[in-house]
Amino acid sequence: MNGWALLGIILILYAAVLVYFAVKKPEAIWNMAKIRLFRKVLGEQGTVIFFYVFAVLCAGVGFWLLLR
Repeated sequence: MNGWALLGIILILYAAVLVYFAVKKPEAIWNMAKIRLFRKVLGEQGTVIFFYVFAVLCAGVGFWLLLR
């Protein structure tokens, strides 16, 4: 396995974690300073949408690197 494939797998796993955070909204993560700033600027629903969009981007790049 080369390094790009490993990075692709890590990005796909990261995307799965982001989706988990968007769905479950764990208190420890949801109350971090950066996430509170996102919630203040984007709103609650905007933050969730941001997590989904970023997860799709990470998964897309991860699959691209994996199949490269």
